[in-house]
Amino acid sequence: MIRQFSEDINFKVNSFQKVKTWLKNTTINEGFKIGSVNYIFCSDQHILKINQTYLNHNYFTDIITFNYNEEKIINADIYISIDTVKDNSLSRKIWFEDELQRVMVHGLLHLLGYNDKTSKEQSLMTEKEDYYLNLRT
Repeated sequence: MIRQFSEDINFKVNSFQKVKTWLKNTTINEGFKIGSVNYIFCSDQHILKINQTYLNHNYFTDIITFNYNEEKIINADIYISIDTVKDNSLSRKIWFEDELQRVMVHGLLHLLGYNDKTSKEQSLMTEKEDYYLNLRT
């Protein structure tokens, strides 16, 4: 089950049922199943507090993913800063919904075993993001 919540802001994804189907199909295509994935939308300040409290990082970010996977079953809490997604969509000159869905699939890809620490990993992650973004209906 894929669900959406908001912590300190009032936000809901447009056409969430379509987005859920797309994310579920992405997971299935990678050989996994969805257990319980919670997308939690919040502000920059809220995600900064999470970053400081749980990861000892003192900076803003667009996404923090907490992985609770059980083998090939995906379980997670994924925090997304809507403030940063908006800023990134403006700076990249792309639609907000496209940037939001890029970030959403990015978090999911981490849960599916993809990383982005090295330039080679970043390249593969971007390739996978682009591939799955092009499969949206």
